[in-house]
Amino acid sequence: MSANVNAISGRKQIRKRRWTRNDRIGFLFATPMLLGIISFSIYPIAAALFMSFQQTNGIMGHWVGLHNYSIVLSDSVFWRSLYNTMFMGVLSVVSGIVVSFVLASLINSLPWTFGRNFFKSVYFLPNVVSAVATSILFSFLFYPGEEGLLNFLLGQIGLGPVGWFTDPTFSRFSIVLMSMWGALGYNTIIFLAALQSVPRDLYEAAEVDGANGIRKWRYITIPYLRPVFLFMVVMGTIGGMKRFTDVWLIGGTAGNPDGTLLTSVLYIYRTAFIGHQMGLATAASYLLFIVILILTVLILRTNRRHDID
Repeated sequence: MSANVNAISGRKQIRKRRWTRNDRIGFLFATPMLLGIISFSIYPIAAALFMSFQQTNGIMGHWVGLHNYSIVLSDSVFWRSLYNTMFMGVLSVVSGIVVSFVLASLINSLPWTFGRNFFKSVYFLPNVVSAVATSILFSFLFYPGEEGLLNFLLGQIGLGPVGWFTDPTFSRFSIVLMSMWGALGYNTIIFLAALQSVPRDLYEAAEVDGANGIRKWRYITIPYLRPVFLFMVVMGTIGGMKRFTDVWLIGGTAGNPDGTLLTSVLYIYRTAFIGHQMGLATAASYLLFIVILILTVLILRTNRRHDID
């Protein structure tokens, strides 16, 4: 009995000793960061959730319950913006991952270190260029008339000018090309780091079995880098669903031409700061959050199911 009492008292002393002077000093130094997280992350999220149940202009409003969500869900413009977002997002993720992985594989196969470092620097340069500068650059390259550089080159082979950003048929594909160029360097660097982590023993064993370069790339490299592909797909999906800056600079708040560049975040921006309907905008924000969450969970569950199989 006395042994149990001593054990209990010993546990209490251990629990009391957990909060030392160093712990209090550590939390004191962490207080500014915690206050920043609460002020600029947690509070805005909670305030936006509360506003989504109000009819408000951001200053004054009244409670309307789920009415804002009902309006947004019945708005065809919202669904069109979601379709545009997912259309451009899927193309951007798939094309960006494929192209960057191929480039990383080619760079990694170079026999000399100088060549690898040179191409890493060249392909990473677009990543340090801002979205505004990228949009201005591609506005010149994809200028709809013959003055545009790309249309000028097409004219040299007898093809007429293409309205890259003005024709609804090509506008979304042009945005995908622009975004892929901007993210190519980051994706390539990630894949290069992953490729250098593949054990050489696997390649040597495959060579003993008579596997050539393509077979090693298909049956060793790609399966080994599946976690990296998963990371790139998840991050690309989240980034693609939050597309705003490039489409706003190219197509304006209307998402021209013909609304093909109207994304979900642009819809939220237009509703909040042009229509001054903060309740509807925050409701649309949380609906977009739910869509992103569902897509992320589906991707992760698909990967987990593949691991089980």
